[in-house]
Amino acid sequence: MAKTRDEESQLPSQRWRLVGPGLVVAATGVGAGDLIATSVAGERFGYTLLWAAVLGCLIKISLAEATGRWHLATGTTIFDGWRLLGPWTAWYFGAYVVVWGFVYGAVAMAASGLPLAALFPDGPEYRFWGICCGLLGLVCVWFNRYAVIERIMTILVGAMFVVVVSVALRVTPDLGELAAGLVPTVPDGSLVYTLGLMGGVGGSITLAAYGFWVNAKGWTLPRWIPVMRLDNRVAYAMTGIFVIAMLIVGAELLHAGQIALASGDQGLLDIGEVLEDRFGTATMNLFLIGFFATAFSSVVGVWHGVSLLFSSFVASQRGGAGASGGSAGSGSSGATSESVAEHERSWPFRLYVLWLTFPPMLLLFTDRPVALTLAYGVIGAMFMPFLAVTLLWLLNTRHAPSAWRNGPVSNVMLAGSAVLFAVLCVYEIRDLPW
Repeated sequence: MAKTRDEESQLPSQRWRLVGPGLVVAATGVGAGDLIATSVAGERFGYTLLWAAVLGCLIKISLAEATGRWHLATGTTIFDGWRLLGPWTAWYFGAYVVVWGFVYGAVAMAASGLPLAALFPDGPEYRFWGICCGLLGLVCVWFNRYAVIERIMTILVGAMFVVVVSVALRVTPDLGELAAGLVPTVPDGSLVYTLGLMGGVGGSITLAAYGFWVNAKGWTLPRWIPVMRLDNRVAYAMTGIFVIAMLIVGAELLHAGQIALASGDQGLLDIGEVLEDRFGTATMNLFLIGFFATAFSSVVGVWHGVSLLFSSFVASQRGGAGASGGSAGSGSSGATSESVAEHERSWPFRLYVLWLTFPPMLLLFTDRPVALTLAYGVIGAMFMPFLAVTLLWLLNTRHAPSAWRNGPVSNVMLAGSAVLFAVLCVYEIRDLPW
């Protein structure tokens, strides 16, 4: 442990100033679907399921921390780790990332277009705005590097955070009921919503991209692990406050008034209309701006982060330039800001950005938004158990340096998340309209 303390003593002062990658991964994972899920939970059960939303944030902290710790402790990428577990991981991820990107691209563009169509009711429909958002996301990541992406995401995070918290304060939360919601309880008929809150708060394939964003920040050695942990916790603490604010909106604005939301992202527009009736047009527009910032932050984050994942995946399969260059446990710094910059300029990165942007536009014209949402829910639920189980495997064996293997808390959280996401996957498949 002396080595660890020595490493920590080398860390820069004022670590909080370095916070950044955590905000990117948390904001990317929290999309319009999380807003509506939290609002519906508040609408139907008041503050009762607040504890589940808080637990969901803790689960994501554990998953992101484990991903970042693997990158920093081994000097390699998550793909180098997966290769150690056998070729099945490559087959799984390769098939998954292609299908997921096609469906998610449409979901993200549609969610970004809805609030803009509501803000400008006399303008084009949401499909036009969604396509514009997809193209804007492409331009943002095509011509910029991580440092610029982080600044863009910080602005969007600030907007979504300030707007949603302001609206929550405007509806005046019941502090007594809010505190009571921290006591775990599962009311009749709330099991699916409870699991959804725990599993859906800021969680997606982008959690696997956190290690790359950490490396892009310039953090490449084990001595940066304490800073990475601070970054991760601060980001998800903000996410927790954000989610609690949306639960307050659902509980005070909808549950108290016995107002039911429409299904899908359209439900967020319903919230805007209720806010307009109660507080006026300015408050509704403010909420729609927060809705847009939340949805578009996911576009920018996914267009950049998952494209990095795809580029690294291709490089790891080819074994050529752009692979991490280190071996697990060697302590080499193959996963560096320079290697991330190479991925950002690579043809697989640009190919995947195009894949996220143009083919999914076809799905925007199917006029089946509910089916699209269901498909994304099923596909999205299939990655998280894979990530949790493989991290458990890698970080408890000789593949990771002994000083940075999992402790009891990490093992409990990762094992619990693996079970949780597996159950969620079963529920998502069960609820498909066969």
